[in-house]
Amino acid sequence: MQELILQVDKNDSIIREISKEKAHQGKGILHRAFLAMVFNEKEQFLLTKRSKSKKLWPDFWDGSIASHPKKGESQEQATERRMIEELRTNTKDVKYLFKFHYQVPYKDIGSENEICAVLKVKISGKISPNPEEISECRWMDIESFKKDLSANPEKYTPWLKIAFKKYESDK
Repeated sequence: MQELILQVDKNDSIIREISKEKAHQGKGILHRAFLAMVFNEKEQFLLTKRSKSKKLWPDFWDGSIASHPKKGESQEQATERRMIEELRTNTKDVKYLFKFHYQVPYKDIGSENEICAVLKVKISGKISPNPEEISECRWMDIESFKKDLSANPEKYTPWLKIAFKKYESDK
């Protein structure tokens, strides 16, 4: 069964549902997405490495969760759903921060063309990453992450780099 995501216009208004696969082919079809930045009680940021089975940017370090809301779901509801599916943990402390548009090709395989919402999530419980989605996790304080991002930008997804730059500038 194909996964359906939301095609949107440049104003982030829903046009229709389309298959996730179709949305990422060629130059990509503009669609809605989100990136959740999860923090623990120590204010450490959870980075996750995308599994090798991902079609686009496999084995790259990413924000805590990157996904797509479904029809009828708010960004916050989608984040809570994916927290369970990807990290096997619950949260109710989800805060919408901002959104941005980006379009980036990945080799000759496909592209991201998304209006991406960024949300901040605080958790205090344990996580148990789903290996189909995430191959590794690590908690980093923001300063250490900034240094690694600057020294090794090629290890990180393009949307994380864009989101983090805006997150830092909005502080």
